[in-house]
Amino acid sequence: MNIRSLQNKALPKDLPVSAVLGLTDPEDGDWARLRALQYSSLSVGAFSRIATQVAALLATAMLLVGQAEPGYVLGWVALVVLSLWHGFRTDQSLAEADRRRVSRSEVHAQMIAAAFNGLAWAVPLAGFGLFVDAATQVKIWTVLAVIMTASAVLLPAVPMSTLLFCGIVGGTTIVYFLFAHAYDMAAITVVFTGTLFVGAVEGARRYLATQVAEAGILEKNEVVSLLLREFEEGKADWLWQIDTARRVRSVSPRFAFALGHDAEEVEGKSFIQLISGPAWETGQFPTSLHDLAEKLKRRENFSNLLVRVMIKGEPRWWELSGTPRFAEDGSFDGFRGVGSDVTEARENTDKIAWMARYDTLTGLPNRMMLTEALGDALDYAEKWRTRCAFLMIDLDRFKAVNDTLGHIIGDQLLARVSERLKEQMTENELCGRLGGDEFAIVIRDASDLEHVKSVAQQVIRRLSQPYEVEHHTLFVGASVGSAFGPRDGATVETLMRNADLALYRAKDSGGNAHFVYEPALHAHAEERRQLEFSLRNALENNEFQLAFQPVVDADTEGVVSFEALLRWNSKEHGSVSPAKFIPLAEDTRLIVPIGEWVLQEACREAVKWPDHVRVAVNASGEQLLDPNFSASVVSALSQSGLSPHRLEIEVTESIFLRDASQAQAALEQVMALGCGIALDDFGTGYSSLGYLRKLRFSTIKVDRSFVQSAATGNIESLAIIRAVVAMADSLDMSTTAEGAETEKEVKLIRELGCRKIQGYFFGRPMPAQDAEALFRNPHYLAKQSAA
Repeated sequence: MNIRSLQNKALPKDLPVSAVLGLTDPEDGDWARLRALQYSSLSVGAFSRIATQVAALLATAMLLVGQAEPGYVLGWVALVVLSLWHGFRTDQSLAEADRRRVSRSEVHAQMIAAAFNGLAWAVPLAGFGLFVDAATQVKIWTVLAVIMTASAVLLPAVPMSTLLFCGIVGGTTIVYFLFAHAYDMAAITVVFTGTLFVGAVEGARRYLATQVAEAGILEKNEVVSLLLREFEEGKADWLWQIDTARRVRSVSPRFAFALGHDAEEVEGKSFIQLISGPAWETGQFPTSLHDLAEKLKRRENFSNLLVRVMIKGEPRWWELSGTPRFAEDGSFDGFRGVGSDVTEARENTDKIAWMARYDTLTGLPNRMMLTEALGDALDYAEKWRTRCAFLMIDLDRFKAVNDTLGHIIGDQLLARVSERLKEQMTENELCGRLGGDEFAIVIRDASDLEHVKSVAQQVIRRLSQPYEVEHHTLFVGASVGSAFGPRDGATVETLMRNADLALYRAKDSGGNAHFVYEPALHAHAEERRQLEFSLRNALENNEFQLAFQPVVDADTEGVVSFEALLRWNSKEHGSVSPAKFIPLAEDTRLIVPIGEWVLQEACREAVKWPDHVRVAVNASGEQLLDPNFSASVVSALSQSGLSPHRLEIEVTESIFLRDASQAQAALEQVMALGCGIALDDFGTGYSSLGYLRKLRFSTIKVDRSFVQSAATGNIESLAIIRAVVAMADSLDMSTTAEGAETEKEVKLIRELGCRKIQGYFFGRPMPAQDAEALFRNPHYLAKQSAA
């Protein structure tokens, strides 16, 4: 027996009169099953009904003796006995009706038996009434009234039998009294019979309602029992039970297996002792185990309590829920609960949690952790009236290494840089990677300004020394910009921005230099002002273009989408890097009109592609905070005629830093239109698993640093990609691996289970006309046909 067998058609809730009487079987509800419950009750009260009618039969026969012909009386007695025998046989044939379905012929047979019995009891007045005196007539009527009432009381489940019996007997009595001109008795009989009719129907309705309720309760109990049994026999979860002394009782096979023993070995032993391992002797319990012991001691309910246990010397993680049990007299009787081993899930969570706070390539704290550390340092400085410092580091000439030797060599170089940075850190400093070739150092106590300058110079000196990477001797420098808190900024954002301004000054000076933030950094401010002025006119001057980079199916290598990438060719500044003008556009909120243009242009181009090809458009936090963001998406779709499911909005975790609720609301509105949402650069910045739980992303994009690190055999990168793919699959999300540049990386991506691939191996960002022409390429069409 399983759950499916209990999920039959439910018993009816509405009980119309025609259905209660058995005249109709409405489609709503399992009336055949309810009819079986009705008629199976007939055999239960059969002997009571027979006894009642036998008593009435004897009383009526005694009244007729001496006033009617004895032969006729005996004939009538025989007729009643025959009707009772026929009715008894019919009722007994329905004794097991609750285990099957009652046929319509069986219903008719029972109705005939009731009518036959009613006709037999119509004889005393209809056949003998004229031969007895008035007093005897009234007495006979009294007997008939008793058995009519008994029929209504003893046949509550089958009102049609009562109506037939009472209708025949009552109707015959009414006709007789009218014929005898006893109009008062006829009227009394009409009222009495009508009352019995109403009572029989209402009684049947209440009886059936009770049967429906009882059947529902029984069915629920069966479901609960079944679920408990299947739960107990399951592969992952188990039931546990302890007595008042916290000794395990009624040990199930699954619970014994989780404990690593046979059920007989652990029965009656201390629950805490079994799961604490060596800590039982030392008393040094893990915090989670101590919490469990306290809840058991205080007899508290607990749910999904994560407990670190020790099973046969191996640490495991259990998730336990429990509730205290009490005896009928109210005394405490122990605990009962459920548990499961969540060790594997916990380990995967730890890996992903580590990924959320650390940079996978270098192992350094990422931007999120650096931001938190800087916030703590500012709080410390404000509390003790001291100073903290934030140093922003950018590698000089790193782009040339990437461009000439490739990202693999560049990533290995970044790993070497991180090692040299960690060598110089003390307990007072924390270094991390902000992203790309940008690093940072948080100095908690920077009261000594000379110490900060010394740290900066040492970083420049150490990072400028040659590196040996894959038989290449590489030289890069480092530019450092620093800002002091709270002097140069009382908030994390202000201090980071001012350190960034100082870094720009160091870069502008030729690199390999350290500059401290000064309010009079006019050169950088002027450049920024000019760039901002040009950016404000870029849309009007048609200086923006879109480039499209293909994303292919990992199995077929067919193009499934393009990512739209914004490019700016300024009349005054030439080709401006997106890394330079995008942050500026976000700071000045110019990203909102620029983003609307990108949406319109991307959708307009995507309409020209095959129907299965989607377009992905990046959206910044500033766009999502704009109340008209969803309206701009609707406008782009309606004006271009692009189907919503072909548009995907790409975002990074950073969009949730300012106003997570508003950003989430904006994305949910876009999802409601039918568009997809992709989470880009997962794990490289502000990663948080909470966003994956709250928002249903269609795609998680694995950053290229993970892919390229995994291709070199990095175990952690391989584990993290597998964890991300497994997590995405369990959440019904797709995965796209970025930065695939070699055939080895593509092969690895396929093996790890990523569904889509994006990178130079399959195509660099290309103009719109080249993207459209790709679908007319014979090589592409042949590949699509083969797929």
